[in-house]
Amino acid sequence: MSSFTTLLIANRGEIACRVIRSAKALGYRTVAVYSEPDAGALHVRLADVATCIGPAPVKESYLSVDAILEAAKRTGADAVHPGYGFLSENDAFAKACADAGLVFIGPPPAAILAMGNKAHSKRLMIDAKVPTIPGWQGADQSEATLAKAADDVGYPLLIKAAAGGGGRGMRLVHASGEFVSALRTARAEAENAFGSGEVLLERALLDARHVEIQVFADTHGNVVHLGERDCSIQRRHQKIVEEAPSPAVGPELRARMGEAAAAAARSIGYVGAGTVEFLLDHDGAFYFLEMNTRLQVEHPVTEMVTGLDLVALQLRVAAGERLPMSQSDVRLEGHAIEVRLYAEDPYGGFLPQTGRIARFRPGIEGSVEGRVTNGMRIDHGLVEGQDVSPWYDPMLAKLIAWGKDRDEARRRILRLLSDTQLLGTTTNKSFLSDVLAHPAFARGEATTKFIPTHFIADGQESPTAPATPDWARAVAALLLSQRERRPFSPSTTGIGRWTLRIAEGATKTDAVLEIGTTRDVSVSLGPTKVVIQVVEQTDEAIRVLESGVLRTLVYARVGERVYVDAGAYVASFEEVQAFVSKRESAGGDGRIVAPMNGRIVSVHVEVGASVKRGDLVAVLEAMKMQHQVLADVEGTVTEVVVAANDQVAPKKLLVQIQPTPA
Repeated sequence: MSSFTTLLIANRGEIACRVIRSAKALGYRTVAVYSEPDAGALHVRLADVATCIGPAPVKESYLSVDAILEAAKRTGADAVHPGYGFLSENDAFAKACADAGLVFIGPPPAAILAMGNKAHSKRLMIDAKVPTIPGWQGADQSEATLAKAADDVGYPLLIKAAAGGGGRGMRLVHASGEFVSALRTARAEAENAFGSGEVLLERALLDARHVEIQVFADTHGNVVHLGERDCSIQRRHQKIVEEAPSPAVGPELRARMGEAAAAAARSIGYVGAGTVEFLLDHDGAFYFLEMNTRLQVEHPVTEMVTGLDLVALQLRVAAGERLPMSQSDVRLEGHAIEVRLYAEDPYGGFLPQTGRIARFRPGIEGSVEGRVTNGMRIDHGLVEGQDVSPWYDPMLAKLIAWGKDRDEARRRILRLLSDTQLLGTTTNKSFLSDVLAHPAFARGEATTKFIPTHFIADGQESPTAPATPDWARAVAALLLSQRERRPFSPSTTGIGRWTLRIAEGATKTDAVLEIGTTRDVSVSLGPTKVVIQVVEQTDEAIRVLESGVLRTLVYARVGERVYVDAGAYVASFEEVQAFVSKRESAGGDGRIVAPMNGRIVSVHVEVGASVKRGDLVAVLEAMKMQHQVLADVEGTVTEVVVAANDQVAPKKLLVQIQPTPA
C-alpha cells in the first residue's frame, strides 16, 4: 500500500479544479501550484494551500520538474497528480517524483516511456499484432528519408509528432510538393511543445471515426475497460465534441475494441487510468493510433455513463487498492456529450484568442463547478476578471450533459451551451451550437471529416460565419452609441439622430439611430431598418421588443468593444472610423498586424522585398500552436518592425507593405 495525505496538483485551470474537488472528497489535503499570471486563478483559491513555481513561460513553471519538486517539498506534499498536458506523460518526471519519495498518480515510468513515443508505441503494437495504420515510424529522421517514405506511404498522409499529441506537431499533407514545408512546421511545433522534433508518418484515413477506449488497471494485475468515447468532431486535429457511447459501436464491437485496449495495457504493465485511441473505418475495422498514459480531457462523459469518479479511482489505485469492479460489473447507462469551450475564432481559421473575462455565468442554476445538476455539469477554472493569456492552452471550460438516450443528451447540451455566458474574449460557443444542431450530428453520422464536409466551403480554411440577426446588430449599435454619449432615454424635444460605423470582425456597417419621443429606436443598418423598443436595461442585459417578440441580450463592455450573447448567438462589435479606403474594403491595406498575443518565431520578408497577396510574412506562436501571417496585398515591404522572439500584442504592426497601384 502507498500511503499519502497531501496531494499536489501539477497543473492549472479546469483539470486542477477537477482533481482538487475529488481529492478533498476523499479527505486529502490539496496543494495548488501556479505561475505568476495565474496567482488569482480559481484552482489557487480552491486548494488548501498554493505556491508559485515561476513566471509565465511553461518551461519555467508548469514544465519545470525542479520547480514542482521544490513546491512539493515546501508544502509537505507526499503525492503528485499531473492532470493532463504539461508533465503528465513525462516518464522522467514520474521517475523524479518516485526518487523524491512522492507517489505519482499515474502509471509507472516504464509504461509512460513505452507509449510516450508514438513511433515506439506503434512498433510495440505491431509486434503485439494489434491492427495499425500503414505508415512509417523509422529512426532515420532526415528530410530525404522522410520524403521518400512519404511517397511510399502515399498521399494524403499525416505527419505526427512522435513525442506528444493534442494536434501539436501534426500536419495533413495532400501532395508531395507540400511535404517538406509541412514537415518543417510540424517539427518546429513538436520541438517547442514536447522537446523533440521526431515525427512519424501515417496514411490519412480522412473519413473514419475517432473512437477511444478508457482502460483502468491496478497494481494487482486487474485490467478493465470502461467502454468507448467517440471523438470524431475535431478541428486542427484537436477534439471539440466527445460522446459516450459511440453511435457507431454496438456490444460486439465494443467488446473487441475493449479487449484490444486492455491487452495493450497489460502488455506494458500499465497502472491507473489510460486511453487507447483507434480509428474506426466504415467496415468496422479499427486501427491503433496511440495510447495516452494519463487522464483524458473527455473523461467526464465516461463518468456520466458509468457513474464512476475516475479521479477518485486514480487516487485509490495509487494508494494500492484493488479495482472495485470486474469487467462484467461495468455497465453503460444512457448517453453523455461533452463540448470544449475555447477562446478561439472558428470563423477566422480557429485562431486562439486572448482577452479578459468580463462575465462568466455557468448555464446551470445554482451549480457548483464539476457537480452534476439535472444531468448537466460544467468543469472550469474561471473567475471574472482573469486574463486569457497566450501562454497556455485556449480551452476555457468543458460542458457535459447526460440523457437517458442520445437525443435527450443532445437537447440538454444545447440548452446548457445556450444558457452559459462567457464574454470578454471571442469563443467558439456559436460554432459549437451549430455543430450540435446539425442534422448529420443529430443522426450520429459524424466522422473526422464532419467539419470540413458540413461547415467549410471548397477553397476556404474555416467555416463561414453565420449571418448575424438584424435585431442583435441593431441592439449592438445602440449599446455602442451609449459608450460616449448619454445613456438611452426618450427625447423631449424631438428626434435624436446618431450615426456611427460598427464592425463585427471584418464586416463593417453604417448604422443610423433615430430616437423620438417614445422608447422606440429606429436603427438603419445599410438598406435594413429595424425598430426596437427598450423595455429594460441594466449593466449586464438589455431587453427589447422587436416585431412583437421580447428578446434579451446579455452584454459586456470591454474597452472599445461590446460583447453580446443572445443564447446560441454570440459576437463582439466595435465602433470604427466612418470611412475606409477602396483598397481596405477590397480586403487589405498593407498594414500587417498580429492577429493575437504571441511570440514571433520568424520573419520572412525584409524592407524592399516584393510580395504578393498570400505570401508568408511571419510566423507567430500562440497557445502552443504556430500560425502563418500572410500578406493581404501585392506590393513592396516598406517597414519591418519585429524580429524573431519578440512578444507582440493583438493588432501590433508587424510589417508595412506599400500596395502596388491598381
